[in-house]
Amino acid sequence: MSDFRLDRELVDAFEGDRLDQEGEAMLADQVARILPFHWTLPNPLAASLARVSKHLGGEQALMSWLDRYPGRPRLTARLYGFIALLDQLSAHPAVVDALREFREKTPYPRGLAEYMPPDTNHETLASVSYAIESRLADDRSDESRRVAEAAVELLQTLATRAAEIDPQGGDLAAEIESARRDLREAWDEQSRAHH
Repeated sequence: MSDFRLDRELVDAFEGDRLDQEGEAMLADQVARILPFHWTLPNPLAASLARVSKHLGGEQALMSWLDRYPGRPRLTARLYGFIALLDQLSAHPAVVDALREFREKTPYPRGLAEYMPPDTNHETLASVSYAIESRLADDRSDESRRVAEAAVELLQTLATRAAEIDPQGGDLAAEIESARRDLREAWDEQSRAHH
């Protein structure tokens, strides 16, 4: 990938609070392009990404910063927000139980057959997270979108049953709906930008 880089001058200027709005937008786009590779980045790139993240105040602040820039940065931030939700729900026993029950009738939910392992456990939703992130890394944002939309639909189906299993489990339906709205907004915005 030819744009697989973080411009050192942009990173230096950003770290020194000398980067203008246009420069920040360029840096945000570069960060969004390499973020899906965070596990496998060469050391110099990983160090530059860490400098940007540290300057902002950590990973959560990095995502908030990316979300301020329309296009790839915002979409990347929102997909990572949804990935975090999927990972969080992977550890939620009531959600895993609801998914197990659902899969007894529908082993492979629509749009997710090739991304879900046959067994249902705490790793099942995490495998969907991985699919979203890896499609993003491969610059296949349309496919990433399809997987995320199918996952949102599945979670919306599971939320009611999970709440019955664990009434103290929080308002999953509201969390899922909020994530769906955020993603839809970023996708709609990106679609308008490409037309």
